[in-house]
Amino acid sequence: MAGSKPIGLAWRSNTLFIVSTVGIGLFTDLFLYGLVVPILPFILRDRVSLPEDQIQTYVSALLAAYAGASVLFSPPAGVIADKTSSRQAPFLVGLVALLAATLMLFLGQSIAVLILARVLQGVSGAVVWTIGLALLLDTVGPANLGKTVGSIFGFISIGELAAPVLGGVVYKKAGYPGVFGIGLTILAIDFIMRLLLIEKKTAAKWEKQDNGTEDYTNRQDDGTATGEDGDDNEEEPLLRKKEEDNYKVPDGQSKVVRSFPILYILKDPRLLVALLLAFNQATLLATYDATIPTEAEELFGFDSLKSGLLFIALVLPYLLLGPVAGWLVDRYGPKPAAVLGFGYLVPVLILLRLARPGGTPEIVLFCALLSLCGLGMAVIGSPSIVEASYVVSQYDNANPEFFGEQGPYAQLYGINSMVFSFGLTVGPLISGLLRDRIGYGNMNAVVAGLCLITAILSVIYVGGKPNFLRRK
Repeated sequence: MAGSKPIGLAWRSNTLFIVSTVGIGLFTDLFLYGLVVPILPFILRDRVSLPEDQIQTYVSALLAAYAGASVLFSPPAGVIADKTSSRQAPFLVGLVALLAATLMLFLGQSIAVLILARVLQGVSGAVVWTIGLALLLDTVGPANLGKTVGSIFGFISIGELAAPVLGGVVYKKAGYPGVFGIGLTILAIDFIMRLLLIEKKTAAKWEKQDNGTEDYTNRQDDGTATGEDGDDNEEEPLLRKKEEDNYKVPDGQSKVVRSFPILYILKDPRLLVALLLAFNQATLLATYDATIPTEAEELFGFDSLKSGLLFIALVLPYLLLGPVAGWLVDRYGPKPAAVLGFGYLVPVLILLRLARPGGTPEIVLFCALLSLCGLGMAVIGSPSIVEASYVVSQYDNANPEFFGEQGPYAQLYGINSMVFSFGLTVGPLISGLLRDRIGYGNMNAVVAGLCLITAILSVIYVGGKPNFLRRK
């Protein structure tokens, strides 16, 4: 391999550093998204001089611009990542887009510039989630993906919680420069970490040059991802060959499928249900974001700061239990977590109707119910990614020539990001409409019904059909 060995190769390619870099990248995306949201009305009023009766419309348009760009650009980001030899390069490009978006939001004086900024922010979000998750799988493998995702999701939930509160407080104390100063500082840290990162496969080439070790491979060992036993026996080669035949891609695929091979795998009901888990997880998160502040204001007269603090009750269990739940997914497979997690949320969501106007006892009850919801969110945080990665790895290992050297993992996470972003988009719209029409308690009952359907589908499809549903 030409050139001199990179300085700090060992720690720059260390698993913890790579995972931390991805975590900081995802944290930055969510943090900057939440940091700006509370001050959008003030930007439109003070800088663009919009009439008061148009501000809500344009705030919604700016939110939609972010979500729409994220949904549309996620699949192309996956294709680009799988066609390039390095995950790092597009990972850095995504950060450049986020930097440009942040500066445009800070300096923009027109609606067009602000909308373009939000579009760039959405594009950056699509890239960081797509490339970041693919880089995680490359680094830790499917056997450790669950606990890694659980840990990262718990960490980035802090950014999702703190950003809106911090944005409002800092804007009140220091104005626009204070808010965007925080954003640019976090961007600088993120940029340095992404620039220093060295991928495992790149580090392996240097190690091979030094001591003759084998090349790093991007093919994923799939056995432990679903809690399968890795012991060999005489029947295993035959069983493995029979199972592999189920994932063979026939010859003669269309040009579109050859260019975007994840499309072929989307016929698999296991992958579709895994994506449904991601959609419902995002819908739940967005529902909490959209309805908890308004319900707290109505019940307890809370302002935005106190409503923001309520999210601690929701996020803290997620932060503490996310890694444990992820480890259990790695150990026992995604089916138990998906079934029990979504099934558990059914009665908990229904119990949210117990919240009543009042003082400290009623506030404590509401916080306790939110903590129970947070426990459920920790359990359902990992199964979607782990299940989807396992299904795709089966097709990839059975058809290495069809999917290419890097496999279709970035394409998978592009689709996952698109589905997740769509859930974040429709969640507030549906929950807000239902809350206005049928009340907060009944709205949560509808969401509980969605969780029940998801739990039933998880029994049937996640981790493969159970024995009692298989044909004899």
